[in-house]
Amino acid sequence: MLDICLLGTAGMMPQPHRWLTAMMARFNGSSLLIDCGEGTQIAMKEAGLSPNPIDTICFTHYHADHISGLPGLLLSMGNSDRTEPVTMIGPKGLERVVNSLRVIAPELPFDIHFIELTEAEQDLVLHGYHIRAYRVQHNVPCYGYCIEIPRSGRFDAAAASALGLPVQTWNRLQKGETILWEDKEYAPDMVMGPPRKGIKVAYCTDTRPIDRIADNAKGADLFICEGMYAEPDKLAKAKQYKHMTFYEAAELAKKAEVKQMWLTHFSPSLVGAKGYMKDVKRIFAESYLGEDGKMLELDFLEE
Repeated sequence: MLDICLLGTAGMMPQPHRWLTAMMARFNGSSLLIDCGEGTQIAMKEAGLSPNPIDTICFTHYHADHISGLPGLLLSMGNSDRTEPVTMIGPKGLERVVNSLRVIAPELPFDIHFIELTEAEQDLVLHGYHIRAYRVQHNVPCYGYCIEIPRSGRFDAAAASALGLPVQTWNRLQKGETILWEDKEYAPDMVMGPPRKGIKVAYCTDTRPIDRIADNAKGADLFICEGMYAEPDKLAKAKQYKHMTFYEAAELAKKAEVKQMWLTHFSPSLVGAKGYMKDVKRIFAESYLGEDGKMLELDFLEE
């Protein structure tokens, strides 16, 4: 099961009931954070979440509304006796930016490992998450992220028995190990069916709509996408500042054939966002406004 929680949904500056950009994913005791805007710690407390299990932090880019909450978060994690390392992922310059922010959080009881993104698309595997980072189109280097939890195929007990493998070897094969039994090697694909559908969440913000976003979000169970502007007359402004409108996000969701889309990263000038959703849903019916604290539990499909 993969738990998703939007922690901050405002863009540029915090608003009443909206902190700045952040999202948390939780899986198998591990927590992954995407962005860490101002107020992220408070949003966690309001949602009943702890920062302690966070072992991976992904940054889309280094504008202040996406990273200004980091020093305080690190201090809170350190003050709660965390000692396990934290891995941070982000565009080139990550280590320099984080270390600059750490001038006010210099001493931590845990190490930070940095992974700087340099390719248009990069794949990483950490703590059970299969992460794909993909470059988007903002006015500074910026990445979107896909988080996938893969699911192996069904174990074929009949095939294992036919091979003469005793029950005590089955668990290792199910976990992907190649085993040696009676001087012969047995690989998992000899007793496992084809991979089944896993869980997929796509996240992007601060970008113009480009094909790479839809390509990477293809078939996602949840697509979290920026909707900076809802007013139709703001399209020119969206193009100028490299952001998206509600309607452009909906077109991406439709093209990617996702199950549902949450809009986030709203402009501080946006008033009455609900009033625009009828037109958005005409483009993609499963479109919803993101809200701070909005949660979703995603599980594997029954087969």
